[in-house]
Amino acid sequence: MRLIRIVGVLVGAFIAALGLLWFLQGMAIIEMRPILCVGNCEPIVGGSPTWAAAGAVAFIVGVGIAFFSARRGGR
Repeated sequence: MRLIRIVGVLVGAFIAALGLLWFLQGMAIIEMRPILCVGNCEPIVGGSPTWAAAGAVAFIVGVGIAFFSARRGGR
């Protein structure tokens, strides 16, 4: 059961970190250049309310998963 707790906390923390990154990019606080380009490789300028909202939801879900896994052991 301890392994399930650790995995749950790590997955939740990863989702929360990814959600925070999406939120900050959606709010135009962080701007990153494309890493792997196939077509148009210009960076997106300006924020995106859609990505900010998706990031906020992912952050809340990730924190919830991590908290639930730490408290209940994933049961």
